[in-house]
Amino acid sequence: MFIIAEIAQAHEGSLGIAHSYIDALADTGVDAVKFQVHIAEAESSSLEQFRVNFSYEDATRFDYWQRMEFTAEQWAGLKAHCEEKGLEFLASPFSVAAVELLEQLGVQRYKIGSGELSNFLMLQRIANTGKPIILSSGMSNWQELDDTINFLKPFGNELSLMQCTTAYPTQPEQWGLQVMAEMKQRYGIPVGFSDHSANVYAGLAAAALGAVLLEFHVVFHKTMFGPDAKASLSIEETRMLAQGCRQISQSLDVPLAKSESGQYETLKTMFGKSLCINKDLPAGHAIAIADLESKKPGDAGIPARNFQSYLGKKLSLDLPKWSFLKPEHLQP
Repeated sequence: MFIIAEIAQAHEGSLGIAHSYIDALADTGVDAVKFQVHIAEAESSSLEQFRVNFSYEDATRFDYWQRMEFTAEQWAGLKAHCEEKGLEFLASPFSVAAVELLEQLGVQRYKIGSGELSNFLMLQRIANTGKPIILSSGMSNWQELDDTINFLKPFGNELSLMQCTTAYPTQPEQWGLQVMAEMKQRYGIPVGFSDHSANVYAGLAAAALGAVLLEFHVVFHKTMFGPDAKASLSIEETRMLAQGCRQISQSLDVPLAKSESGQYETLKTMFGKSLCINKDLPAGHAIAIADLESKKPGDAGIPARNFQSYLGKKLSLDLPKWSFLKPEHLQP
């Protein structure tokens, strides 16, 4: 499983905070740290409305995107820092200009936010790079997904698709985990899960269902300023989720052969049960179910699983309470 921790705008336009997130995530077990590359002049306009009213310092959405910008040199520093920490630098572009910047940086692949799936102008520029493309399905219906994937397939890029619900935070009934199987069957490409639930449960469930990609927002604290903070995981939750997903993926990769149990023979004898009698019984007594108990070990007498075959059989000798019952104790 490829695990992506998304910083998005959690850095609040601070280069120092952005670098701090890389340091904090370095030992959590994630594979990549993802940012969003916003170039306000190329992406936004004065007509854009706030998605949610959260900002105390930005008069317009354009101002907010402008505050989230870094220079090409600063982005290069963030990418180098990720690589020093053994993490892949991943970013979502929101304009052709952002793609050009990311190409200058030499990114390995592209993650497309769900709001950009109809931006065929940008998608064609990305497709022309020949690099892998991860698509997020959050705002798209099946027809829109069909259109985007049909548009991209002729370019020959490696495509993958994430189930995502655009709600912050996403409630359990909105996760849509069952959609992953439908996506895999419909498109025949790797499928994953992009999470906004603000807990580890959805991601763990996605891993158990075979997701090969997992993405989620990360923040130092969920009360921090910003539009995604309440739908994010903490650093410690990130570590817990990554560890859980690794173990789940490992379990799915190594099938358990239930048809073979030879390695348990000693334990099966140790914990197995043999028939014994729960009271003193005289010779000639016909064994009834009320006379029987099962006791360890499993090789001390008649196996408990065979009790029905001996009901009604008569004892050939007196047996004291708690004697293990053996075939030779019974009349032919």
